[in-house]
Amino acid sequence: MAGAALANYRRIVVKVGSSLLVETNGQLNRGWLETLAQDIDALLKQEHEVLIVSSGAIAIGSSFLGINKRRARLEDLQAAAAAGQVQLVHAYQEVLGHYDIAAAQILLTPEDTENRRRFLNARGTLGCLLDRNVIPIINENDTVATEEIRYGDNDRLAARVAQLVMADALVLLSDVDGFYTSDPGKNPGAEHIAEVGRITDELQSMAGETRSEVGSGGMATKVEAARIATHAGCSTIIASGAIEHPLEALSAGARCTVFKADGTPAAARKQWLAGVLEVKGSFAVDEGAVRALLNGKSLLPVGVAGVTGDFRRGDVVSITGPDGTEHGRGLAEYSDSEASQLIGCQSEQIEEKLGYRGRSVMVHRDELVLFEHGG
Repeated sequence: MAGAALANYRRIVVKVGSSLLVETNGQLNRGWLETLAQDIDALLKQEHEVLIVSSGAIAIGSSFLGINKRRARLEDLQAAAAAGQVQLVHAYQEVLGHYDIAAAQILLTPEDTENRRRFLNARGTLGCLLDRNVIPIINENDTVATEEIRYGDNDRLAARVAQLVMADALVLLSDVDGFYTSDPGKNPGAEHIAEVGRITDELQSMAGETRSEVGSGGMATKVEAARIATHAGCSTIIASGAIEHPLEALSAGARCTVFKADGTPAAARKQWLAGVLEVKGSFAVDEGAVRALLNGKSLLPVGVAGVTGDFRRGDVVSITGPDGTEHGRGLAEYSDSEASQLIGCQSEQIEEKLGYRGRSVMVHRDELVLFEHGG
């Protein structure tokens, strides 16, 4: 059953490449997609959380609109993405629906994962979907992206999504079964590497630039994705998807390459927060809030006694106790002007205070780092 080799990972991002989903004639490989859906159903039944980053929209849309990808302009590819994305998500919706699994479409740009305010919005949306057992189907928002401001491949987008949701594992399903010392298609003597502890410049140079007919990525982008994800505490697995039931095969011991994470997602996030030099403001909190934070809770408005600084949602703020000791830092869920209106109020009073239904916390526990002994 799927899940055995993935048992140590609770939240898993699965990236599906175009070459797996789309035939060379531009038609969707629906039979393969149905086996993936069955694998995902098995993972969900074992209490894993799954997000899918899926390529394929441009390839499907190009075939549908009669666009030659090799000679296409940016606007042609954006039109293909718009047409193909509808068919792609509908296919996922249908195959997952056979197992009573709901799906939702998410289109992201680099700014959505790199701008702190958009980061919080995207994280909140994805978290809400996962809480309701809905599978997010994620792709780059190619219809509004420009050549200068885009990922250009879904390997790196998948890594940013893994970082965004604090995933434990990123599975890159590819047309190869892992990382080799050189391109196995060109060099029969290329050696497979089963595990990578640290991504060095030498290893990066081994990746080359292999590309398929329908995909935009290559092994180099997968290694770069692994670098992003592992630094965020997310282990990365490159595995073959060129078989039916690819996740089940992976769990049964199929050959793959595992890039080991640097610690855990939570530890990586907290290390980043602790090292941020530019703190924009401060929340002064009461003793009850300090105790709640030490017990792993989020910071609620009722525990805030004062707000100082000039900050916006997503900026880093310090959290100080009644004696002025800094107990930690986190990402503010409100601007300084909004936060000032919420001092000491109950979460159910937020709408009355602000005129709209806001977030129930001032700083979410996932975006909070506490300092030992207040230092």
